Amino acid sequence: MSAVERAKELQPEMARLRRELHRQPELGLHLPHTQEKVLAALDGLPLEITTGKGLTSVTAVLRGGRPGGAVLLRGDMDALPVTEESGVEYASVVPGRMHACGHDLHTAGLVGAATLLAERREHLHGDVVFMFQPGEEGYNGAGTMIEEGVLEAAGKPLDAAYALHVAANRVPGGVVVTRSGTITSASDELTVTVRGKGGHGSNPAYAKDPIAVACEMVTALQTWVTRAFDIFDPVVVTVGRFHAGTKANVIPDTAEFEATVRSYSEHAQQRLAEGLPRLVRSIAAAHGLETDAEYITGFPVTVNDADETAFALTTARELFDAREVMVSPQPSNGSEDFSYILQRVPGAMLMVGAAPEGADWQNAPMNHSPRAVFDDRVLYRQAALLAELAERRLAATGASTESVSASAGAVA
Repeated sequence: MSAVERAKELQPEMARLRRELHRQPELGLHLPHTQEKVLAALDGLPLEITTGKGLTSVTAVLRGGRPGGAVLLRGDMDALPVTEESGVEYASVVPGRMHACGHDLHTAGLVGAATLLAERREHLHGDVVFMFQPGEEGYNGAGTMIEEGVLEAAGKPLDAAYALHVAANRVPGGVVVTRSGTITSASDELTVTVRGKGGHGSNPAYAKDPIAVACEMVTALQTWVTRAFDIFDPVVVTVGRFHAGTKANVIPDTAEFEATVRSYSEHAQQRLAEGLPRLVRSIAAAHGLETDAEYITGFPVTVNDADETAFALTTARELFDAREVMVSPQPSNGSEDFSYILQRVPGAMLMVGAAPEGADWQNAPMNHSPRAVFDDRVLYRQAALLAELAERRLAATGASTESVSASAGAVA
């Protein structure tokens, strides 16, 4: 039986787990109920399981029946602080929390992959590490799991690492998309407090108005990035919060704003970290005001290895209809802490369309929307693809190792 056929048999079980997770979403690094459900789903499989210390992670190692290398498969598990408005029957029962990014599908799909590979254990040329990760949504759960040893869990160097991410829109349902090189942007933040001198709104000359200066900064940020960066290595700066004042006729002492900053290369990220604080400080100084500017570096650019991406695309085309596998012409504007894994291990992240069947996927609510809907029917695709990536990659490594051993024996 093929991986896809077996994954289809596991579909109802995976969907049941996914909906249980969706009903009880948890945030951040500590997901006790989610961890409990994952451990229960893995129970009975021939896995070496450890749980995290600083977070409720689950690391499970499957030892293959044949000697070989090691491959890591990642599935993130945390939700978002969003009040659900999807209208699905299995909607979140926890106010202010929702699996609005599809991590419940990632978790259930990875459990399915573990089940598939456990059934093929005797044929595996090496080991598989299943990384069930909390805290992807801004908490650097991947970094914490790296510190706690997930990359060493197999007791040998990892040959490759793979992850899938579902998309509520932008990709037709069931279609697999990826690209070589940058796949998601870096994500940083700029926080600024402009310090002036308050006064009466009718006499601005006797005050130092921080609002006008902060507004100048906001527009200057947009102008600077269009003039300082190559359009083929773009950056995005969006001010998402601006706060100042209490009343129309009162000039406040301070004005504050925060911006998200996205970039697509390490060089651009470094230039932004240096240039944006310098720009706002210079504008404040020109008006005789002071400013506190902090550039907070978040996740780096996620970069797919060229060889691993080509291998993943070939595998997906052989598993599914080749027309359902696409190369993305550009990176995603989102960010990922899987970037920290790919800095250390060659691998690839792939996107899978999860828009409901028959939906207008191009205009559907996007990931992170309270109205986002992800279709269970992609679970079997996730499980089959992850399992095949691991099995085929290990087989290639095992064949190479056996070839070298045979050559050495012949020489001897």
